[in-house]
Amino acid sequence: MATARTVQLMRQEAGWVGRLFDPQSYTPEYQELKFALHRKLLDRINLEALSSVASERVRNEVRAAVARLVEEERAPLSITEKDRVIEEVLDEVFGLGPLEPLLADPTISDILVTTPALVFVERAGKLYRTPVVFKDNAHLLRIIEKIVSRVGRRVDESSPLVDARLPDGSRVNAAIPPVAVDGPLLSIRRFGRDPLRGQDLVNNLTLTPGILLLLEACVKARLNILISGGTGAGKTTLLNALSAFIPEDERIVTIEDAAELKLDQIHVARMETRPPNIEGIGAIRIRQLVINALRMRPDRIIVGEVRGEEALDMLQAMNTGHDGSLTTIHANSPRDAVSRLEVMVGMANSNMGVRSIRQQVSSAIDVFVQIARFSDGSRRISAFTECVGMEGEQITMQDIFVFEKTGVNESGRVTGRFRATGIRPKFYDRLKAAGLHVPASAFQTLVDIV
Repeated sequence: MATARTVQLMRQEAGWVGRLFDPQSYTPEYQELKFALHRKLLDRINLEALSSVASERVRNEVRAAVARLVEEERAPLSITEKDRVIEEVLDEVFGLGPLEPLLADPTISDILVTTPALVFVERAGKLYRTPVVFKDNAHLLRIIEKIVSRVGRRVDESSPLVDARLPDGSRVNAAIPPVAVDGPLLSIRRFGRDPLRGQDLVNNLTLTPGILLLLEACVKARLNILISGGTGAGKTTLLNALSAFIPEDERIVTIEDAAELKLDQIHVARMETRPPNIEGIGAIRIRQLVINALRMRPDRIIVGEVRGEEALDMLQAMNTGHDGSLTTIHANSPRDAVSRLEVMVGMANSNMGVRSIRQQVSSAIDVFVQIARFSDGSRRISAFTECVGMEGEQITMQDIFVFEKTGVNESGRVTGRFRATGIRPKFYDRLKAAGLHVPASAFQTLVDIV
C-alpha cells in the first residue's frame, strides 16, 4: 500500500505534468497545422529584413501575422487553442520549438531527446517521459542546427558529434546520423539561472556545514582540489560553488570544452576549446589552452574537466606555483581518480615511469572530493580525502569525511550519515599558516540523513 508521502508526490507529479503540458497539443493534426502556419509565415514575411528591428517589436509583428494566418485557416480551434498555436509558431521562429516549454521550467535539470516522438526530462533526480514531440527527424535536426550555429559550431555528416551551449550556459550534446542510428539525438544539461552556492548544497544535504567550512578554508588556503564523480553527479555544480570562495583580488583563468561555469569574480579570463573546421583542421584542445593559460599570469587555473593528455600539464602547473587550482574528473572513487590520472598522463607520451607519475600526482593534488549520485536522485559528497604523499611505490591517502549509506526508506529516499573519521588532515597546518581557523569539532561530527 502506498504511503501518504508517496500519494502526495504522485499528486504533485500529476499536477506538474498537467500544468506544463497539454497532450492535445501534440496530436498529428495539431502538429500539421502548426507547421503549415510556419511555412506560410516564412513565405509572407522576410524575417531577415526584420532582424534589424528591436526584438520585441519583431515578435509583436510576427504574432499579428500568425494570428491572421490562423483566422484564414478557419481551423476549429477555441480561443485558448488559437493563442497556444500562435505562441508555438513564434517558438519555432524565434526559439527552439517544442523545447521552449521545457526550457522555461526551472525544475527540469536534463532534457533528453531520444527520437522525435520520445522526449524525456529529469526532475528532482528522476526521469519522466513528456508528451512533447517533434514533427519528424528533419524538424529535430533543424532545432539542433539552430542551437549549434549560435555558438559558431556545425553538425553534419562529416562532423556528426557536437558539443555546444545555450545562452543560459546549459550544456548541449548532439549526435546525428550516421552515428545516431535511429535519428538525431539531443541531450541538454540544464544549469539554474542562479548557480547553487555552498549554503544551498548544505540545504540540499549534499554536504554538511563542517565539510563546507573545511572546503572553504582549503580554497582560501590555495590547496589544489580535484573533484571526482560519475556523469550527472554534480561535479560542475560543486566546482562552481567552490569557486565562489576564491578572493576577488585574484586573476582566474577558466578552461572548458563548453563554457558553463558562472563565476562571481570580476577578473576572470574564460577560454573554450574549438572543434576542427570543415577541412578537419584548426582544432583547439584543452591541453593547448592549459599551456597557453600559464602565459596569462593566472593566480588560479580552473579546468572544467580533465579527460586526456592535458592532465600532465595541469599537474605541472599545480607543481610550479599555480596553487589553488581546481578541476574535475570522471571517477568512481578518489583511488580510481588517481589511477585515471596515471593513464591520462601516459596519454601525453611523456615516457614517464609509473613512480614518477605518482610522485607528480601526490605532490600536485592536496584534496580529492568524491561526489556521488544515489538512486533517489540525490547528490552527496561521499568522500573527502587527503592525499598525504608517497609511501614506497604507492600514493598514500586518508579519508577525512565519508558518507555511509544505510538503506532506503518507505518513500524511496536514501538514508545514511556523514561521518568524520576523526583524522586531522596533514594540511591543517597550512590552513593555520594562512590565518584560517577550522575548529577541531569539525573533524568529529556525525550527521544522519533520514
